[in-house]
Amino acid sequence: MITGSIVALVTPMHIGSDAVDWDSLSSLIEWHILEGTDAIVAVGTTGESATLNVQEHASVIEFIVSKVNKRIPVIAGTGANSTAEAIELTAMAMNVGADASLLVTPYYNKPTQAGLINHYTSIAKSVGMPQILYNVPSRTACDMLPETIIELSKVDNIVGVKEATGDLSRVGSLLSSCDDDFAIYSGDDATARELMLMGGHGDISVTANVAPNLMSEMCRAAISGDSKKADSIDSLLKGLHSSLFLEANPIPVKWALNRLGKIENALRLPMTELSSHLRNDVEAGLKAARVI
Repeated sequence: MITGSIVALVTPMHIGSDAVDWDSLSSLIEWHILEGTDAIVAVGTTGESATLNVQEHASVIEFIVSKVNKRIPVIAGTGANSTAEAIELTAMAMNVGADASLLVTPYYNKPTQAGLINHYTSIAKSVGMPQILYNVPSRTACDMLPETIIELSKVDNIVGVKEATGDLSRVGSLLSSCDDDFAIYSGDDATARELMLMGGHGDISVTANVAPNLMSEMCRAAISGDSKKADSIDSLLKGLHSSLFLEANPIPVKWALNRLGKIENALRLPMTELSSHLRNDVEAGLKAARVI
C-alpha cells in the first residue's frame, strides 16, 4: 500500500510557448525525493490534466516514471468523462511503468451511482493495474457516495480512494466498511491530518508542492498516531492549506513555486496567473510554513 505524503505534482511550463518545461520537472522530482515525499501523482488536477493533449499526458507520465526510476511510487492521473478514454489512458500508464492510476469521477456528464459502478468496474476489468478512485464533486459536479465506494472497494484492482470532499463523517463510514487493505487518502489538505489520525493512509496533497518536507513529517506523525507532533506541524501549514485555494488550483500553487524559484509562472488557458490582490496571502502562507 502507498502511504504518506503524496504530492499532486504541478506540470511546469514555459511562459509564452506553454510547452512543458522538462528541466524544471526533472528538478522538482529530485527535490521531492530529497525532501521525503512518499509518492508522486503525475498529471492529476494540479498537473493540468484538462489542458494537456493525449500525447503530452502520456509523455509527462512516462518522463516522471523514468526520472523517479522506482525510488518512490508514481501514481498516474488517468481519469476521463469517457470510459473508453479512461481505459486507454490507464493502459498507457501501465505500459510505461506507473505503479497505480488515479481515476477522477467522470465530470460534466453527471453519471448516476450505477453509472459510476459500471464505469470503474469496466476500467478495472480492462486494465490490470492498481487503481485509486477520486471523488472531488466541487470540481466534477459528480459525487461518488460512500456506499458506491464501498461496493467498488470489493473489485479487483481497485485499491483505494482519494476522498476530497473534506467530509470526515464519510471517512469514518469508509474506514469501518472497507477492508483493511483498501487505502483511504485525503484529497483535502485542510482536513488531511484529521483523516490520517482517524486511520486514513495518506494525503494526495497540493500543499506538498511547496512544503514537501513538512507535509511528509506531518503525514508520518498522523499515520503513526502521534497527534501532538502532527498538530504542531499542521499548525505551520494551515495558511498554505487555505491560501493555495484562494483561486482555482493550480493557479496559487504555481505562483508559489515561482516565488520559490522552482518554476516559471506559466499556466495554460483558460487558467490565468494569480490575481495580484491575493499574492500577499499566499506569500504569508509560505512564510508561516517557513519555506521562505
